[in-house]
Amino acid sequence: MHVGLNLVFLVPGEQGGMEIYARELLRALPAERPDLRLTAFVNREARAAGGEWDEFTDVIEVPVFARSRVQWVRGEQQLLPGLARRAGVDLLHSLASTAPTRGRFRRVVTIHDLMYRVVPEAHFGVLGLGMRVLIPAAAHRSHRVIVDSQCTRADVRRYLHVPERKLDVVALGLGATPAGDPEPAAVLRERHALGSRRVALSVSAKRPHKNLMRLLEAIAAIAPERRPVLVIPGYPTPHERELRARAEQLGVRDDLRMLDWVSGPELEGLYALADVFVFPSLYEGFGLPVLEAMRRGVPVACSDRSSLPEVAGDAALLFDPEDVSAIARAIERVLGDPAQAQVLRAAGVARAQRFTWAATARATAASYDRAMVPTRR
Repeated sequence: MHVGLNLVFLVPGEQGGMEIYARELLRALPAERPDLRLTAFVNREARAAGGEWDEFTDVIEVPVFARSRVQWVRGEQQLLPGLARRAGVDLLHSLASTAPTRGRFRRVVTIHDLMYRVVPEAHFGVLGLGMRVLIPAAAHRSHRVIVDSQCTRADVRRYLHVPERKLDVVALGLGATPAGDPEPAAVLRERHALGSRRVALSVSAKRPHKNLMRLLEAIAAIAPERRPVLVIPGYPTPHERELRARAEQLGVRDDLRMLDWVSGPELEGLYALADVFVFPSLYEGFGLPVLEAMRRGVPVACSDRSSLPEVAGDAALLFDPEDVSAIARAIERVLGDPAQAQVLRAAGVARAQRFTWAATARATAASYDRAMVPTRR
């Protein structure tokens, strides 16, 4: 089977979990299904930067710059079908929730979440409007729809009315492959003025649905003598200005380190020195950051909403993300109870080992096989 992989969306370093998914799936598919011939369709940014697509697949450039939403949609909807047809693909898998609505090949789309519908404030400007058109079209015009969790399956059934027979639940793997040795704790403590204080880590994009405003309020609710430094690495958005202003109002500006994306070794170092990983998100299609922390042995406290209980199981402290006092209590419980923290560390490592990219690749290829079977009338 000749499988095309739609990576027109992927601007290296700017797509968060969807980029991790694409890169790790490209690594795992050839190992699990060597019978598949893979061709990646990439934009100009990805072609110039290089990546797993160069190592594990044939590559065809779609001549658009995907930082421009208009060019990205044009590349996917207008140019990609013809390029895929000329390449002779049997099936095209779109990895980022949107997909071409036409083409003389079978079509599979992975829909990671319905954030635009469930928490519309999470998308800024025209992006949210575009998702309202593109994601339903992809769901209905594709032969199979892959979702990351039972939660997203239920959302796709409820909001998009996709038949159950078209849906495949395929859990993601462990997150990104650790990138190099961690930077030393002493270096990071000096760089970010952490001193000898405890550290609460929350790897997160600065978007409203990540619920970082309430996390700041929870930090402020902890007595100063017990209060950890909150470190938040993740790509910036316009919401970041509001978060900084709120930290100032709450009097916790000096207890906050809001970083942009950091290097792999720096991120590994932050995981290594973190005393607790806090993830208060209101909605996640899967929740890769929780697994990322668990695999590294960081005790996790996270929201009890959407897919997060599916991922965390009993290996994290779950809290109501709309209850600031509940968030604060969870943080304090981990920081103040070494035995509890050790239980969470061990349970998290064991839980994370249940999620592998090899299993993701096998289940994804099985979805391809089902897509190739002619649809029953």
